[in-house]
Amino acid sequence: MPRKTAAERHTDSAPEPEQSWPAEGAALIDALLAVHHPVRRRIYEVLTTDGPATVGGLAARLDLAVGSVSHHLKPLHKAGFVEPAPELARDTRESWWRGLHRRLSWSGDDYTAGSFARQVTDAAEWANFQHLNAATAAWMRGRHELPEVWREARASDTFVAATAEQLRDLGERVEAIAREWTDEVRADAELHPDAERRPVRFIARIFPSEPGAGERR
Repeated sequence: MPRKTAAERHTDSAPEPEQSWPAEGAALIDALLAVHHPVRRRIYEVLTTDGPATVGGLAARLDLAVGSVSHHLKPLHKAGFVEPAPELARDTRESWWRGLHRRLSWSGDDYTAGSFARQVTDAAEWANFQHLNAATAAWMRGRHELPEVWREARASDTFVAATAEQLRDLGERVEAIAREWTDEVRADAELHPDAERRPVRFIARIFPSEPGAGERR
């Protein structure tokens, strides 16, 4: 039996033709289940920042088994976060993938307490928190090894009494600035592909908090 081509090997995990973004309803729950897994989140970040890669390249980059990478690519593909890139394959043995930039927005309060959807959204929020904390800790451990021009980082910690409407307004403003900046950076990368670049992570979390609520020792 002839070996399937790179384009034919992934039809079983292809997303539904009518899939659209931003994901909503059941598709949003499926998307959260797919991407908020520690290994799949790492795979997705590598593909969206470093560009297309083979399964073997991803395995080497992330210190994973090739079979594990292939296993985790399937739900990411099904949910629409990645897609095959068969045009990059030199022969039928190579399996290339590219990441697709997606934005997810959700609130556990949209679902009934105790429901499966509520459990998924709450677990995704916690997984996201852990992932970003780990990324921040990794940067702090290795920041002095970076070239001096890349060591600068900015942090803002604002604590002020505000109304619920003002809380929502701040969140919307921050999200809009981040989205506009991201679009500008991606457009500039197309205009100046040879400029030195490093992945930059922007984290913002806005929430009500009581005075003195920090960690107790």
